[in-house]
Amino acid sequence: MDAFCRLSGLDPLWDWNRTWYTANPDLTQCFQNTVLVWVPCIYLWLLAPFYCLHLYCHDHGRIRMSCLCTAKMVLGFMLASFGFVEFFYILLERSQEIQQHMVFLLSPIIRSMTVILALCIIQLERIRGCRSSVFLFLFWVLAVVCSLVPLRAKIQLAMDEVCSKPINQCKRGYETYKSPLPAIFRLVVKGYRTPLAAEDLWTLRQEDTSRKIISELQEDWTAECTKLQRQEKALASGVALGSRLPDQAQLLRKLQKEQSSGFFLLRTLARKFGPYFLTGTLCIIFHDAFMFAIPQVLSLLLSFMKDEDAPLWKGYFYATLMFLLSCLQSLFNHQYMYTCFTVGMRVKTAVMGLVYRKSLVINSSARRTCTVGEIVNLVSADTQKLMDFVVYFNAVWLAPIEIALCLFFLWQHLGPSALAGITTVILIFPLNGFIAKKRSKLQVQMKFMDGRIRLMNEILNGIKILKFYAWEKAFLEQVLGYREKELKALKKSQILYSISIASFNSSSFLIAFAMFGVYVMLDDRNVLDAQKVFVSMALINILKTPLSQLPFAISTTMQAMVSLRRLGKYLCAEELKVDNVSKAPLSSGRSSTHNGTFSWSAESPPCLKRINFHVPRGSLVAVVGHVGSGKSSLLSAMLGETEKRSGSVTVKGSVAYVPQQAWIQNATVQDNIIFGREKLKTWYNRVLEACALLPDLDILPAGDSTEIGEKGLNLSGGQKQRVSLARAVYRKADVYLLDDPLSAVDAHVGQHIFDKVIGPKGVLRDKTRILVTHGMSFLPQADLILVLVDGEITESGSYQELLSRHGAFADFIHTFANTERKESVIQRGNGSFVQKGKSNAYHLYMNNQSLCSFFLQVKLEMYKKYFKTIGLALIIPIVFLYGFQQGASLGYNYWLSIWADDPVVNGTQTDTDLKLTVFGALGFVQGIAIFGTTVAISICGIIASRHLHMDLLINVLRSPMSFFESTPSGNLLNRFAKEIDAIDCMVPDGLKMMLSYVFKLMEVCIIVLMATPFAAVIILPLAFLYAFVQSFYVATSCQLRRLEAVSRSPIYTHFNETVQGASVIRAFGEQSRFILQANERVDFNQTSYFPRFVATRWLAVNLEFVGNGVVLAAAILSVMGKNTLSPGIVGLAVSHSLQVTGILSWIVRSWTDVENNIVSVERVNEYADTASWSVEGSSLPLAWPQQGTIEFQDYGLQYRKGLELALKGITLQIHEREKVGIVGRTGAGKSSLALGIFRILEAAKGKIFIDGVNIADIGLHDLRSRITIIPQDPVLFSGSLRMNLDPFDTYTDEEVWSSLELAHLKNFVSNLPNKLNYECSEGGENLSLGQRQLVCLARALLRKTKILVLDEATAAVDLETDTLIQSTIRTQFEDCTVLTIAHRLNTIMDYTRVIVMDRGHISEMDSPANLIAQRGQFYRMCREAGLA
Repeated sequence: MDAFCRLSGLDPLWDWNRTWYTANPDLTQCFQNTVLVWVPCIYLWLLAPFYCLHLYCHDHGRIRMSCLCTAKMVLGFMLASFGFVEFFYILLERSQEIQQHMVFLLSPIIRSMTVILALCIIQLERIRGCRSSVFLFLFWVLAVVCSLVPLRAKIQLAMDEVCSKPINQCKRGYETYKSPLPAIFRLVVKGYRTPLAAEDLWTLRQEDTSRKIISELQEDWTAECTKLQRQEKALASGVALGSRLPDQAQLLRKLQKEQSSGFFLLRTLARKFGPYFLTGTLCIIFHDAFMFAIPQVLSLLLSFMKDEDAPLWKGYFYATLMFLLSCLQSLFNHQYMYTCFTVGMRVKTAVMGLVYRKSLVINSSARRTCTVGEIVNLVSADTQKLMDFVVYFNAVWLAPIEIALCLFFLWQHLGPSALAGITTVILIFPLNGFIAKKRSKLQVQMKFMDGRIRLMNEILNGIKILKFYAWEKAFLEQVLGYREKELKALKKSQILYSISIASFNSSSFLIAFAMFGVYVMLDDRNVLDAQKVFVSMALINILKTPLSQLPFAISTTMQAMVSLRRLGKYLCAEELKVDNVSKAPLSSGRSSTHNGTFSWSAESPPCLKRINFHVPRGSLVAVVGHVGSGKSSLLSAMLGETEKRSGSVTVKGSVAYVPQQAWIQNATVQDNIIFGREKLKTWYNRVLEACALLPDLDILPAGDSTEIGEKGLNLSGGQKQRVSLARAVYRKADVYLLDDPLSAVDAHVGQHIFDKVIGPKGVLRDKTRILVTHGMSFLPQADLILVLVDGEITESGSYQELLSRHGAFADFIHTFANTERKESVIQRGNGSFVQKGKSNAYHLYMNNQSLCSFFLQVKLEMYKKYFKTIGLALIIPIVFLYGFQQGASLGYNYWLSIWADDPVVNGTQTDTDLKLTVFGALGFVQGIAIFGTTVAISICGIIASRHLHMDLLINVLRSPMSFFESTPSGNLLNRFAKEIDAIDCMVPDGLKMMLSYVFKLMEVCIIVLMATPFAAVIILPLAFLYAFVQSFYVATSCQLRRLEAVSRSPIYTHFNETVQGASVIRAFGEQSRFILQANERVDFNQTSYFPRFVATRWLAVNLEFVGNGVVLAAAILSVMGKNTLSPGIVGLAVSHSLQVTGILSWIVRSWTDVENNIVSVERVNEYADTASWSVEGSSLPLAWPQQGTIEFQDYGLQYRKGLELALKGITLQIHEREKVGIVGRTGAGKSSLALGIFRILEAAKGKIFIDGVNIADIGLHDLRSRITIIPQDPVLFSGSLRMNLDPFDTYTDEEVWSSLELAHLKNFVSNLPNKLNYECSEGGENLSLGQRQLVCLARALLRKTKILVLDEATAAVDLETDTLIQSTIRTQFEDCTVLTIAHRLNTIMDYTRVIVMDRGHISEMDSPANLIAQRGQFYRMCREAGLA
């Protein structure tokens, strides 16, 4: 190369005298015209083939030619043309001596050809749909950087030629240049100016969408599950050894399975996301390389400060190099963080998708071990722990390497004394290992949290029952019991964590103290100068990062392992077997069950035995039997929901299923009926007419577009059942499984539905129908009747065949036929279908809108609220403690600088023992202060979270029913899970971090200003710039956080809805559509999450450049003041300024975390307006009400303010011991009367008196605990049967058994494994609906108040049980006032009075006999039922 350059009359390629050993350094002309020109060209030509191949393999569609692209092409060709002009100029002008100009001839042509190649690549990218190119960006950056040196040389040459004046006159030319501030990104600016909305956010990239991620992951996970099952089978086949210790072996196998499932899940995720994650790992390795280069440059800078003869430009060079290395370190660090957060986001999407898909295929026994609350916890808390694991995983292996490198460089500076530092690290590690182990044992906090969330989910699902029975206090105590255990575990964990933080934060001092102490004690001639001290301190500060990250990384990894085990356990749970039911095309024969034995789980006893029946195509099969005989189980067996022990089930054609308890989506009426199918208008209208829904839809303002609340809260039982039936009918399936759909509708509607839908002339007449029913009037029209007794089919045949056999069925029919003919089933109406539906939808819409466009920053009141719960008495000492801690830190650092500047006399320094003692004392004081502050903040955080959770719980439990009807349970569960978790951990941790870094920043600023007071001129503008950027970011970040929180709740609501309706979704084969909906909700949530962490990276990069500006300022000013500053103070200032970058970044990160998580305080604090449970000064007698009289005075009731009254001017007096039946059509206002008596809804006008006391003047709890209701929907809670009967433990076991005997449940409970302590599953799913109804009766018998309200209490029981219940009510409540919202008219024919409701008015009221004689509305109802 030298010869080639000499040929063109240039210097050699490299000349040290010109480059380094000079006062005016420069690169040689040869280097500038060859290497600097060729390096970018070589980069492009070498990598272009590989990049073109990549573009060829990834086609995203052609992009149209834009103005920007055209401008790029024009400018590119102009740039290329300059090279060609230069080439031809030399060729023409110097043609005679061309050999002497080869360098100047080749370089322009190479550059021009390379630019043309770049333009070709731009066009290829446009054709293949690539919108941005890192490859070309790096080329242009490299080209610009390489052009800077020749540019500087040319400018210098021009200045030398033009500027023949003195140098200081030339400098005026530079003073006119100003650099503009960089433009702020559009999203951040928009977020600062106006509230962000969802449409302002970017579309999610294809590779981040649920469909893309999960479609590939699902296959891998299925393969892993298959491997795990093979392992289990292999283990099960060789268990001869375990026969001696079956319990221990079983437990060991269960734990092994959980661990294996967690490992398999981790392996699947690693295989999918590992390669992209490794690119981030590469970035962190580069970051570490630059990080360790900075102390070496600092060492050179300090040696320059000592060398009086060194040229000044070297000092500026070192300062600039330090700045550049810091900038590169920042860029690579944030690229790594961006990669980690992207992987974390994808892992979250993947896990959510897998859990959701699993919830659609999990079998009933596995489902009962995992409640809805626990599933919600899996997709909220556990996915968050996996995301944290992705970010901190590299620290587990990289931190030890960083520690080793630090110690290696320390050895170079301090020799064997560095071993003292190694010893200190070795001593610290076991302590923190022990603490980490202890903390992992305290992960039981998660167990208590699961229990609390599970219980809260049940409370929210059964809130109406809680309010009717006034059981809020009992369940409040249960939740608080879980909460106290959770906080106790959290407190222990936080104290241990504080010890860990204190030891690690003090570790840098301990290492320095040990090393410096050993160094000076070993030999008097070991002198601590500025270079040794501050380079060592810089290395120790680097050491601080891995030392602080390591315990957190280990802790996060251990928590992630627990979460992986939990997720793996759920994802590997048993699934419904495909072979439970054989599906066959409709043309091939009959649906049948042959010798079938079924159970709900592999371990439980069979629920159905020896089941044999054949259903001819197009026939109507009725299934009858007593409560708990297995009727619903039979339909579940046909759906494949139960475990098939033996036999076979064959279903011909498609299936539609109507469950006993209607499952309604939070969607419009039309969406519930169409259920994902195309709307066929004629057929749709026919279905509405057949299912008797047209009268309801006619009175809706929005018609069938009216929104139904979550779980159908704003519909009556009958309305829900008819919508559920309409969904099935619209499906046009081949086989219909109908689980008692007529139990909740009135007689004429029931008859209408049977005639128009189910019966021989109905729209389903050609379909196969299997109908579970308690209604005897429909049985003669059935083609086949199956009689079930204790899970066996005892008789089967047509109606006439069974009667002629004179068996059990015939006796049953003869006993109840007369009763049945005298029955009328009357729909429970609440008149709220219209009003509440519309208003609920509007409320939800407005709620989301208001959240999206809330405030730019979190209200100051939230901080006040949070700190007020802690108390000023604790806050002030904490702030002083922080000041004291940082004062000690400043003291020992400044003491080191004085020590470093101590003059060396005869090769030694004086009073080293005293200096070491003072240094040690200050450091130990700081360590104790760190422990004190962290413990204090942790305890304060627990105090605050305890108060806030209690306020939230009490406020929610005291909220009126209208609140629950308009607030999705997913939102509330999110408050109790995610938001409370944030207040427990995230807010205190953020405050700890923020305060420690704010005080650390103050210390650094004081030190830099002490060294160079002129730095204030630079620090102040940088501080304003910092505040400006931070204010932009915090405003946008808070809105993005809110948008993410708002979009997160629908995920949990959808999960909740899907888990509860899984059997319906499976029966209709709609799994793929629901999976698609779940994907959309998760993607929408990630659309808010992605910009949030990108904005965080944007902020961090900007702020770290500000911090690097402080490093540059400190270094440049130190070089400028070389003659006046001592090396010690320079070392102190520069080494501390190196920390500013990290400090600024952490301050904003922690401040933003606090801002973002204080939103949780705001969201938890939303529910503040409550009704009182008791009124002070109102002393009700203990025995109130004694008579049981009820009086309505011009009473009116409405569901929401501004809506029409549901009850209008009701004036009524009910006497002591009177039995009153309430009847009426749908929407007449029957249930509204009950809601008014219990003050579930408050009076719009008028009053209700009970025993002469105005119920509006007494507390809700006092009122509801003194009267009793047996509701239509029988709700049980997970817990013992005894708890479900008597949650306050106020009755003796004898009284409980007595109530069970009267409710005809004594025999059933006696046969249960644990009798009264039998564990009911969530929602009482392990009891039949009829048995649950009897448990509700037992509750009423146990309370035995003077007023009893029956709200269609026998809708779900058979006739025989109904007769027993009615006789029990007549005998046991003989001396009570009974109000019955009538389900079967025969039950109220012997009542004192009957009230006929019509459109909110009392249309008729008298004794049944008189009303029949009057031939009014009641007479017509009786005539329809065959009673008149």
